[in-house]
Amino acid sequence: MSRSLSFFFLSLYVLALPAAAAAESPAPILVDTQWVAEHKDDPNVVLVDMAGDEVQYQRFHIPGAVYLPYGALVQRRKDGVALRVDDPTLTKVLGLTGIERKSHVVIYDDMGGLHAGRLFWELERIGHPRVSVLDGGLVQWILEGRKAVAEPARPARTKYLRENTGGRSNDIDLAAVKKAVAAGAPLLLDVRSEAEYLGNPKSRQRSGHIPGARWWSWDQALDLKRGFRLRDDAALQSSLAARGAGKQDAPVILYCNSGHRAAQTYLTLRHLGYEQVRLYDGSIAEYARDKTAPLVLGRKPGKP
Repeated sequence: MSRSLSFFFLSLYVLALPAAAAAESPAPILVDTQWVAEHKDDPNVVLVDMAGDEVQYQRFHIPGAVYLPYGALVQRRKDGVALRVDDPTLTKVLGLTGIERKSHVVIYDDMGGLHAGRLFWELERIGHPRVSVLDGGLVQWILEGRKAVAEPARPARTKYLRENTGGRSNDIDLAAVKKAVAAGAPLLLDVRSEAEYLGNPKSRQRSGHIPGARWWSWDQALDLKRGFRLRDDAALQSSLAARGAGKQDAPVILYCNSGHRAAQTYLTLRHLGYEQVRLYDGSIAEYARDKTAPLVLGRKPGKP
């Protein structure tokens, strides 16, 4: 090959480097309203509305957003415990929502990330390359006076092709939780209300918290004065450190009653850079049904 021809191909390679790097750059976990306003018409961006109910979506939503109900992501067992849907069902739901493997999925809700966190967790679990959540969701969008529409978006149905690599080990089942409790590690965070954590000794049902679990209510992450946005990172980190969860490289297991609130906390911790975060999907609804699984009453984490 001549020197001039070699230089030509080398030049093409160098010129292509910035574009390739940009294509592979990770998506931000949180985006703001300005980012959404600037990118909502991008053909590779799929804006997903997970408002509390479909009526809300029909009244007003961000232009171009497709609606996905929270119920499409969970299935109820015969004993009443709600768990995540199986992977074939999940990928079918994604395809019906117009989401492809190449899509940059941007999720929002009107509940401080309660619904959005669930889809974010699922997409990270299956290794979807680009997924973000709108900080403050629809509440922040409306407070800023940005345009909302009632006309529903009709997504072009597609087939979501999941790859076998790149998934995140971010879920954990009952057996693994019981094993972790017996071993005294890793850190468990109970993100329910304080009353739920404390338990009710007069209740006929088993109540209280999993032994060793620290209490950190999910809504402590929200700054309600700023339109349901997350509190600033320093405040969040300080609050978590006070509960023993100050190290981003330490393993953490999250639970609530059904995995709903815990998914929002999963989103919060991932935004803060925590890498080893797992969500116990069955949470107390499943755990308390197992009579061999110990529970603790009161403020102290307790031991198994």
